[in-house]
Amino acid sequence: MRRPIIAGNWKMYKTVSEAEELVKNLIPFVKSTSDVDIVVCPPFTALHSVSLVMGNNSRVELGAQDIHWEKEGAFTGEISPLMLTDLKVKYVIIGHSERRQEFGETDEAVNQKVKAASAQGFIPIMCVGETLKERENGKTEEIVQRQIRAGLAGVKPEEVEKLVIAYEPIWAIGTGVAATPEAAEDVIRYIRSVVGAHFSPDVARKIRIQYGGSVKPENIAEFMREPDIDGALVGGASLDAQTFAQIIKNSLTGEG
Repeated sequence: MRRPIIAGNWKMYKTVSEAEELVKNLIPFVKSTSDVDIVVCPPFTALHSVSLVMGNNSRVELGAQDIHWEKEGAFTGEISPLMLTDLKVKYVIIGHSERRQEFGETDEAVNQKVKAASAQGFIPIMCVGETLKERENGKTEEIVQRQIRAGLAGVKPEEVEKLVIAYEPIWAIGTGVAATPEAAEDVIRYIRSVVGAHFSPDVARKIRIQYGGSVKPENIAEFMREPDIDGALVGGASLDAQTFAQIIKNSLTGEG
């Protein structure tokens, strides 16, 4: 049985003090929640402060929004895996569509980052997804298959089964227009089949696959009812503690 995972990607929002306040408010809301992994991914500037707020007993785990594949070097502005090791970081988002589209991140770069994160003991959340034009042209499966095969090339099966894949249709991110649960399930089931064909059916059964794209308290339960959807990567709705907590609650209770 795969354990659900709800992760909040804060993107380029929240100052350090705002980030501390959000987590302080979130922890009481979710302190009695035990059947789901809860992750927040603040900007790099707030990781240390948020880790201190969390302490050792928080139900909330920490994620970073990106990573460089080298441990150190002359890479101005980048953050290496080693820099995250003392910050209680457990997850790292890799290959988000904004990184791919706005900053030219390639499938090969995603692959290097997945390997680096896994080698350092982090759990990658590897994002895949198609544009609206690609979807309208019937290329959804072609795109996500390419991204998965390239992103996981050379990754060991035992590492693959521990990571998380986030299916984020680009046309649904930040638009308020979510994919239907049935459409998301179709693609995520296909993603699981690609993993199974490339690695093994056992790895495909174990890997967790999230949906991301305009997730909110009112629709999370519908996605979670689908058998292959194991959680959500939440954007804007994770920037408010009460809203994010309601998404987490509804993901488990089926309400909303």
